[in-house]
Amino acid sequence: MNEQGLSEKKIFSLLKGAKSEDMDYYKVLSSMCTHPHRIALEAHRLFLEANLGDLGLFPGTHGLENEVIKMLGELLHAPMACGYLTTGGTESNIQAVRAMKNLGVARRPHIKTPNIVVPDSAHFSFDKVANMLGVEVRRAALTPEFQVDIACMEKLIDEESVGLVGIAGNTEFGQVDPIEEISELALERELFLHIDAAFGGFVLPFMEKTYPFDFDIKGVTSIAIDPHKMGLSTIPSGALLARSPVFLDCLRVDTPYLTTKTQSTLTGTRSGAAAVATYAVMKYLGREGYRKSVEYCMTLTGAVIKGAREIGIEPLLEPVMNVVALAVPEPDRVRETLLDKFGWHVSITRKPRGLRLVLMPHTSPEDIDEFLKDLKTVVEGL
Repeated sequence: MNEQGLSEKKIFSLLKGAKSEDMDYYKVLSSMCTHPHRIALEAHRLFLEANLGDLGLFPGTHGLENEVIKMLGELLHAPMACGYLTTGGTESNIQAVRAMKNLGVARRPHIKTPNIVVPDSAHFSFDKVANMLGVEVRRAALTPEFQVDIACMEKLIDEESVGLVGIAGNTEFGQVDPIEEISELALERELFLHIDAAFGGFVLPFMEKTYPFDFDIKGVTSIAIDPHKMGLSTIPSGALLARSPVFLDCLRVDTPYLTTKTQSTLTGTRSGAAAVATYAVMKYLGREGYRKSVEYCMTLTGAVIKGAREIGIEPLLEPVMNVVALAVPEPDRVRETLLDKFGWHVSITRKPRGLRLVLMPHTSPEDIDEFLKDLKTVVEGL
């Protein structure tokens, strides 16, 4: 730190320089985040000092957070669901598994090393769960359609299993697991069932085709959903919802020096600004606005598939939502060339390896035309 403060002009010159090194989402086809809606930005700015870690000091902000949870509960077919706003899917997944562990061990004290069974397509946040909580994460194989294999999942369950996980919009392929079948398995084996809908939660409810994944399914006990992705809110804005308060009650710790006596959240200080931004954009857009946003992204998705096929490239699967995996030859080389020669940011799926694209609201039809032209040039040059 410098001894004397710098001028405001100098500070903003430094900030402008750093900002110029960041991507502005132009030519970014790899991210599940996008530009926040302008309403969310303005709402965020108005509540920068609000700390939801000390609820009694910010009752107005907390009231808006509760409204967000209510709206999300209604969206996910559980108007009475409880929960709170997190920093994103990783925190939500950690907390869900923490609750599974606490409740599972309380129910069956003989458990020495609790485990959960997740699809092999599960987000890497579950690897963090294993390391942090001492929970064994068992990964079940996928079917040729990139959904979890239910028979494989069942074989991995034993007496020390405390929960199952299903994915509603997996990160690599955008596929939705057969949640109804996982639910039947969870109910039969008396296990908790967490749904990671961090991305799909703001996509699936607004699509023409229905994919059952939420609290409308009896066995689902908790859901992770991220407003800072397709919800168009500011970062960080995730949410963890639970069907029953018991799920959050088992996470409580005493907070003797705060305005509340207990706290169930993972982090202490929490951004009230992000919660209010989420409230504002959800109220502003409504279901109709989100429906139009999803429709736009799915139109882009269709254009990518059509254009790719015209240059001889097939998808690894027909897209379920606005995530595309293309079966290109030498995907790593294609990715590097697209970036180095044309500036496109794309990513690679693991098994099988392919070109992964996410079609978000910041992308335009003209961008898609340009990308397909550049992709054709790269593939033909292999």
